[in-house]
Amino acid sequence: MATNKFKTVSLDTMIDKHIGKRGTEKREAFENELRIDLLGQAIKQARQERNLTQEQLGNLVGVQKAQISKIENSVKNARLETILRVFDALGAKVNFNVELNRQKLAY
Repeated sequence: MATNKFKTVSLDTMIDKHIGKRGTEKREAFENELRIDLLGQAIKQARQERNLTQEQLGNLVGVQKAQISKIENSVKNARLETILRVFDALGAKVNFNVELNRQKLAY
């Protein structure tokens, strides 16, 4: 009779093992990069749902199509001001969570 040689583990366990535990520099960098990727995906999805091209959205925001492409593809050097203008042009509500010393600050 064949036995299963694979063990099921949670995603958090795998990330802890291969990236590092929460609070480590490598894990924090990973988490931040993941957030940036999700932000770019949210912008792309909102743009597509409104049937806008990158060029049309760029015109609404006042930036070139290439800048919209960079933001959607999670290029890290996008200015926060530009990202906020993009969400404003898309009619999207933006919320921020700020955490200081492991405590969330409400704004």
